[in-house]
Amino acid sequence: MARKYEQRLRAEAAEETRRRILDAVYARLREAPGEPVSIDRIATLARVARPTVYLVFGSRSGLFDAVGADLLQRGGFERVLQVSADPDGREALRGTIRAVVEMYAVHGDVLRVLSAMALLDAAAVGGAIRRLEDGRAAGMARLAHRLAEQGVLRPDVTADRAADVLWLLTSFDGFDLLHTGRQRPVDEVVTALITTAERSLLR
Repeated sequence: MARKYEQRLRAEAAEETRRRILDAVYARLREAPGEPVSIDRIATLARVARPTVYLVFGSRSGLFDAVGADLLQRGGFERVLQVSADPDGREALRGTIRAVVEMYAVHGDVLRVLSAMALLDAAAVGGAIRRLEDGRAAGMARLAHRLAEQGVLRPDVTADRAADVLWLLTSFDGFDLLHTGRQRPVDEVVTALITTAERSLLR
């Protein structure tokens, strides 16, 4: 019993350390969005030794992979998966766009910085963003093919074209241009994107 208790305490301590490091990355991205993320600075903010960051995440790219996964989890990615599985393709389209926009809205400031950093740090940040985008592309392709199978796409729209349009409409850049650039509330962004998708793709 004592051994299990000690193991639980160690696991909780390890998770607390992991959480502090991830939160330190968020803090650093927000306080200095134009500067490269230094592992030394992250370690200082998280109150851990520099080697601890590598011990927990394996590498710089592993750290940013974990940041990407954490953003999805905390932003509501489970909701995206849930609504995208709706058997009715039309409802899945509407629900997916809404859930994606709401997910972006949770951590838009961090995602904006990461997207910019991906161009300058292709090995670490770029790889993490690319893997997130690959997952989104696959999800949009599945949704497009379901719409095609259910016969609700316009006659001149193929599943591949629908996937391209959905890929465009669910991008962070598209959300950010409307929400930040045009200062549109989240609900207005959702309505604009769903309307565009339906009028472009569906019968």
